[in-house]
Amino acid sequence: YGTKTIPKVYKIFGAGNSFVTAAKMLVFGEVAIDMPAGPSEIFIIADETANPSYIAADLLADGEHGEDSACVLLTTSRQIAEETVKEITKQLRSLSTANRAQEAIKRYGLFAVVQSLDDAIAFTNSYAPEHLEIITKNPEKIVSQIQNAGSVFLGNWTTKSAGDYATGANHVLPTGGMAKMYPPLGVDAYGKWMQVQKCTREGLKNIKKTIETLAEAEQLPAHKNATSIRFNN
Repeated sequence: YGTKTIPKVYKIFGAGNSFVTAAKMLVFGEVAIDMPAGPSEIFIIADETANPSYIAADLLADGEHGEDSACVLLTTSRQIAEETVKEITKQLRSLSTANRAQEAIKRYGLFAVVQSLDDAIAFTNSYAPEHLEIITKNPEKIVSQIQNAGSVFLGNWTTKSAGDYATGANHVLPTGGMAKMYPPLGVDAYGKWMQVQKCTREGLKNIKKTIETLAEAEQLPAHKNATSIRFNN
Protein backbone atom coordinates (compact mmCIF):
# COMPACT_ATOMS: atom_id res chain seq x y z
CA TYR A 1 0.00 0.00 0.00
CA GLY A 2 2.71 2.42 -0.98
CA THR A 3 2.82 4.99 -3.75
CA LYS A 4 5.32 5.99 -6.41
CA THR A 5 7.11 8.12 -3.83
CA ILE A 6 6.30 6.27 -0.58
CA PRO A 7 7.62 2.70 -0.12
CA LYS A 8 5.23 -0.03 0.98
CA VAL A 9 4.96 -0.42 4.75
CA TYR A 10 4.10 -3.11 7.27
CA LYS A 11 2.02 -0.86 9.54
CA ILE A 12 -0.47 1.95 8.91
CA PHE A 13 -1.23 4.17 11.90
CA GLY A 14 -2.96 7.47 12.44
CA ALA A 15 -6.18 9.22 13.36
CA GLY A 16 -9.01 9.76 10.90
CA ASN A 17 -12.74 9.79 10.34
CA SER A 18 -15.08 6.87 9.68
CA PHE A 19 -13.83 6.59 6.08
CA VAL A 20 -10.22 6.30 7.25
CA THR A 21 -11.24 3.63 9.74
CA ALA A 22 -13.11 1.68 7.05
CA ALA A 23 -10.05 1.79 4.80
CA LYS A 24 -7.78 0.62 7.61
CA MET A 25 -10.08 -2.29 8.43
CA LEU A 26 -10.03 -3.35 4.76
CA VAL A 27 -6.25 -3.67 4.72
CA PHE A 28 -5.93 -5.11 8.24
CA GLY A 29 -4.29 -8.50 7.97
CA GLU A 30 -2.11 -7.53 5.05
CA VAL A 31 -0.65 -4.74 7.15
CA ALA A 32 -0.91 -3.92 10.84
CA ILE A 33 -3.08 -1.02 12.00
CA ASP A 34 -3.06 0.84 15.29
CA MET A 35 -6.69 0.19 16.29
CA PRO A 36 -10.23 0.64 15.01
CA ALA A 37 -11.35 4.21 15.69
CA GLY A 38 -14.87 5.58 15.89
CA PRO A 39 -16.49 8.89 16.88
CA SER A 40 -14.88 10.96 19.62
CA GLU A 41 -15.92 10.41 23.24
CA ILE A 42 -15.54 12.30 26.50
CA PHE A 43 -16.61 11.29 29.99
CA ILE A 44 -16.36 13.75 32.87
CA ILE A 45 -16.61 12.55 36.46
CA ALA A 46 -17.29 15.55 38.71
CA ASP A 47 -18.18 16.31 42.30
CA GLU A 48 -19.23 19.55 43.98
CA THR A 49 -15.70 21.00 43.69
CA ALA A 50 -15.84 21.10 39.88
CA ASN A 51 -16.31 24.28 37.86
CA PRO A 52 -19.43 24.02 35.64
CA SER A 53 -18.07 26.46 33.07
CA TYR A 54 -14.97 24.29 32.62
CA ILE A 55 -17.09 21.16 32.31
CA ALA A 56 -19.31 22.78 29.70
CA ALA A 57 -16.33 24.02 27.71
CA ASP A 58 -14.72 20.59 27.66
CA LEU A 59 -17.94 18.82 26.66
CA LEU A 60 -18.38 21.28 23.79
CA ALA A 61 -14.74 20.84 22.77
CA ASP A 62 -15.44 17.18 22.20
CA GLY A 63 -18.85 17.76 20.69
CA GLU A 64 -17.49 20.00 17.96
CA HIS A 65 -15.58 17.03 16.50
CA GLY A 66 -18.82 15.82 14.98
CA GLU A 67 -22.51 15.21 15.50
CA ASP A 68 -21.79 11.62 16.49
CA SER A 69 -19.47 12.54 19.39
CA ALA A 70 -20.42 11.22 22.83
CA CYS A 71 -20.45 13.85 25.60
CA VAL A 72 -21.11 12.46 29.07
CA LEU A 73 -21.15 14.07 32.52
CA LEU A 74 -21.38 11.89 35.63
CA THR A 75 -21.69 13.96 38.79
CA THR A 76 -22.68 13.49 42.40
CA SER A 77 -24.04 17.06 42.48
CA ARG A 78 -27.39 18.01 40.92
CA GLN A 79 -26.37 21.65 41.18
CA ILE A 80 -23.24 21.02 39.10
CA ALA A 81 -25.33 19.23 36.47
CA GLU A 82 -27.88 22.03 36.25
CA GLU A 83 -25.26 24.78 36.11
CA THR A 84 -23.36 22.87 33.42
CA VAL A 85 -26.48 22.77 31.23
CA LYS A 86 -26.86 26.55 31.65
CA GLU A 87 -23.18 27.07 30.78
CA ILE A 88 -23.48 24.98 27.65
CA THR A 89 -26.39 27.10 26.45
CA LYS A 90 -24.39 30.25 27.17
CA GLN A 91 -21.16 29.09 25.51
CA LEU A 92 -22.90 27.77 22.41
CA ARG A 93 -23.86 31.34 21.47
CA SER A 94 -20.25 32.25 20.73
CA LEU A 95 -19.12 29.05 18.99
CA SER A 96 -18.76 28.93 15.22
CA THR A 97 -19.17 25.15 15.54
CA ALA A 98 -22.30 25.49 17.68
CA ASN A 99 -24.59 23.52 15.36
CA ARG A 100 -22.27 20.53 15.32
CA ALA A 101 -21.58 20.58 19.07
CA GLN A 102 -25.22 21.12 19.96
CA GLU A 103 -26.33 18.24 17.77
CA ALA A 104 -23.73 15.93 19.37
CA ILE A 105 -24.99 16.76 22.85
CA LYS A 106 -28.60 16.41 21.73
CA ARG A 107 -28.02 13.00 20.15
CA TYR A 108 -25.27 11.46 22.28
CA GLY A 109 -25.10 13.62 25.38
CA LEU A 110 -25.77 12.30 28.87
CA PHE A 111 -25.89 14.32 32.08
CA ALA A 112 -26.37 11.89 34.95
CA VAL A 113 -26.56 12.59 38.67
CA VAL A 114 -25.17 9.49 40.37
CA GLN A 115 -25.53 8.46 43.99
CA SER A 116 -21.81 8.02 44.51
CA LEU A 117 -18.46 8.32 42.78
CA ASP A 118 -18.29 4.53 42.92
CA ASP A 119 -21.29 4.43 40.57
CA ALA A 120 -19.53 6.84 38.21
CA ILE A 121 -16.39 4.70 38.27
CA ALA A 122 -18.32 1.50 37.56
CA PHE A 123 -20.15 3.05 34.61
CA THR A 124 -16.94 4.52 33.23
CA ASN A 125 -15.09 1.21 33.38
CA SER A 126 -18.02 -0.48 31.64
CA TYR A 127 -18.11 2.11 28.83
CA ALA A 128 -14.31 2.53 28.47
CA PRO A 129 -14.30 6.10 27.09
CA GLU A 130 -11.70 7.60 24.79
CA HIS A 131 -11.21 10.69 26.98
CA LEU A 132 -11.89 10.79 30.72
CA GLU A 133 -11.72 13.92 32.86
CA ILE A 134 -11.82 13.47 36.63
CA ILE A 135 -12.71 16.77 38.28
CA THR A 136 -13.09 15.89 41.94
CA LYS A 137 -11.58 16.79 45.29
CA ASN A 138 -9.16 13.86 45.04
CA PRO A 139 -8.83 12.81 41.38
CA GLU A 140 -5.75 10.69 42.10
CA LYS A 141 -7.86 8.41 44.29
CA ILE A 142 -10.44 8.03 41.54
CA VAL A 143 -7.96 7.33 38.75
CA SER A 144 -6.47 4.47 40.75
CA GLN A 145 -9.82 2.71 40.31
CA ILE A 146 -10.14 3.35 36.59
CA GLN A 147 -9.33 0.30 34.49
CA ASN A 148 -10.66 1.25 31.07
CA ALA A 149 -10.04 4.64 29.47
CA GLY A 150 -7.90 5.97 26.65
CA SER A 151 -6.51 9.24 27.99
CA VAL A 152 -7.22 10.58 31.49
CA PHE A 153 -7.15 14.21 32.65
CA LEU A 154 -7.02 15.08 36.35
CA GLY A 155 -8.37 18.19 38.04
CA ASN A 156 -10.01 21.48 37.07
CA TRP A 157 -6.98 22.68 35.14
CA THR A 158 -6.38 19.65 32.93
CA THR A 159 -8.59 20.24 29.92
CA LYS A 160 -8.92 17.65 27.17
CA SER A 161 -7.54 20.27 24.78
CA ALA A 162 -4.21 20.17 26.64
CA GLY A 163 -3.90 16.49 25.81
CA ASP A 164 -4.93 17.10 22.22
CA TYR A 165 -2.20 19.64 21.59
CA ALA A 166 0.46 20.17 24.23
CA THR A 167 0.96 17.74 27.13
CA GLY A 168 2.72 15.12 25.03
CA ALA A 169 -0.09 12.58 25.33
CA ASN A 170 -0.86 10.64 22.17
CA HIS A 171 -3.97 11.74 20.31
CA VAL A 172 -4.57 8.35 18.68
CA LEU A 173 -6.86 6.73 21.25
CA PRO A 174 -9.21 3.74 21.49
CA THR A 175 -12.93 4.47 21.07
CA GLY A 176 -16.15 2.48 21.05
CA GLY A 177 -15.20 0.43 24.11
CA MET A 178 -11.83 -0.50 22.61
CA ALA A 179 -10.06 0.93 25.68
CA LYS A 180 -10.91 -2.39 27.31
CA MET A 181 -8.49 -4.03 24.88
CA TYR A 182 -6.25 -1.36 23.36
CA PRO A 183 -3.95 1.28 24.89
CA PRO A 184 -3.23 4.68 23.34
CA LEU A 185 -0.82 4.57 20.42
CA GLY A 186 2.75 4.46 21.74
CA VAL A 187 6.31 4.23 20.53
CA ASP A 188 6.31 0.47 21.08
CA ALA A 189 3.57 0.07 18.46
CA TYR A 190 6.00 1.11 15.73
CA GLY A 191 8.38 -1.74 16.46
CA LYS A 192 8.23 -5.46 17.03
CA TRP A 193 10.30 -8.03 18.85
CA MET A 194 11.20 -11.69 18.54
CA GLN A 195 11.96 -14.40 21.07
CA VAL A 196 15.36 -16.11 21.27
CA GLN A 197 16.10 -19.20 23.37
CA LYS A 198 19.14 -21.38 23.97
CA CYS A 199 19.12 -24.52 26.10
CA THR A 200 22.13 -26.38 27.45
CA ARG A 201 21.92 -30.17 27.85
CA GLU A 202 21.37 -29.70 31.56
CA GLY A 203 18.79 -26.99 30.98
CA LEU A 204 16.75 -29.10 28.56
CA LYS A 205 16.98 -32.04 30.95
CA ASN A 206 15.47 -29.89 33.70
CA ILE A 207 12.37 -29.15 31.62
CA LYS A 208 12.24 -32.48 29.74
CA LYS A 209 9.47 -33.93 31.90
CA THR A 210 7.33 -30.81 31.46
CA ILE A 211 7.70 -30.91 27.68
CA GLU A 212 6.91 -34.62 27.45
CA THR A 213 3.90 -34.40 29.75
CA LEU A 214 2.35 -31.52 27.83
CA ALA A 215 3.11 -33.14 24.46
CA GLU A 216 1.38 -36.33 25.59
CA ALA A 217 -1.62 -34.35 26.82
CA GLU A 218 -1.91 -32.68 23.41
CA GLN A 219 -1.36 -36.02 21.62
CA LEU A 220 1.64 -34.71 19.71
CA PRO A 221 4.18 -37.57 19.89
CA ALA A 222 6.68 -35.92 17.53
CA HIS A 223 6.89 -32.99 19.93
CA LYS A 224 7.71 -35.42 22.74
CA ASN A 225 10.24 -37.29 20.61
CA ALA A 226 12.04 -34.09 19.62
CA THR A 227 13.02 -33.79 23.27
CA SER A 228 13.38 -37.47 24.21
CA ILE A 229 15.66 -38.33 21.27
CA ARG A 230 18.32 -36.00 22.58
CA PHE A 231 18.71 -38.19 25.67
CA ASN A 232 18.51 -41.65 24.05
CA ASN A 233 22.28 -42.04 23.60
